[in-house]
Amino acid sequence: MDYREAGVDVEAGRAFVHKIRSLVQSTHRPEVLGGLGGFSGWFQLPTGYNEPVLVSGTDGVGTKLKLAFDMNCHNTVGIDLVAMCVNDVLTCGAEPLFFLDYLASGKLNQEQLTQVVDGVARGCRESGCALLGGETAEMPGFYQVGEYDLAGFCVGIVEKSQILDGSQVNVGDVAIALASGGIHSNGFSLVRKIVSDRGFNLHDKVDFSEGKSLGEVLLTPTRLYVKPVLAARKAGITIHSMAHITGGGLPENLPRCLPPGKSIQINSQAWDIPPIFQWLAEQGSVSRDSMFNTFNMGIGFVLLVPPEQAEETITYFESQAIAAYAIGEVIPGEGDLVGLLD
Repeated sequence: MDYREAGVDVEAGRAFVHKIRSLVQSTHRPEVLGGLGGFSGWFQLPTGYNEPVLVSGTDGVGTKLKLAFDMNCHNTVGIDLVAMCVNDVLTCGAEPLFFLDYLASGKLNQEQLTQVVDGVARGCRESGCALLGGETAEMPGFYQVGEYDLAGFCVGIVEKSQILDGSQVNVGDVAIALASGGIHSNGFSLVRKIVSDRGFNLHDKVDFSEGKSLGEVLLTPTRLYVKPVLAARKAGITIHSMAHITGGGLPENLPRCLPPGKSIQINSQAWDIPPIFQWLAEQGSVSRDSMFNTFNMGIGFVLLVPPEQAEETITYFESQAIAAYAIGEVIPGEGDLVGLLD
């Protein structure tokens, strides 16, 4: 016997690394040292920091991958993977520097996994971070043929004096919500149950999204907020705190950016909930509470800014083609969201 007979093709693995080399190199920043194929990735810290602090984050894509398998569409989940990590790192004000991925499959399918890495590289380019390296594991008998799993790891940097940790938040600060691109990468176990139990076909067109199938709408990748948010700070917009709206929705994630003794009064009529969420609620008979505690409901990221800069902040992000809404303000409290589910 040999390794190939056991289900692992080492030569195919080497060919895959060669195939994705140009994708990886397309993301490189000047600080990247060395090349692809070593035992580790090297990155020189950028200059210009007095007290640089490294910030790390890790995440995956979750069961959204099942829809990618069913649709045989693999070029967007890599964007999800990067976005879930870099958006988290961004919340403290950090700039993502580099990213690593872990890609495991039952049998290495070069065409399929190249699409995945193409999405990872695109997410990195759009976030300004380097795809520094990764790991591709072929694990026969562990994953079904045609399926894979993803994990991502990101490191960013921020000046110590510029860290956003919630302590800058004041009563009266306005919560500015940035629109999501769709469901992003959370709540897909419920999404898949609704689709399965109601017998929907992912390839069927939906009447609430022009020309797109249900599967295409569901696979819309997570929006990347890094460049516009960092550019807003450089443009003089004061941001006191930030939250990435992921699993658990607004009720779980928005309080994470508040200091002790503060809450947010939410105006639940301040934004229009996108049609995909209305469709899920109707087709699955999902309660309003469950919808808000599972999905982002059209809001992917929230900034807390001084009231005098609220309109300027909205105008700025709209100029970057990101819809923005004033959805509430900071009040004294115990870290809850007042009025969201009224």
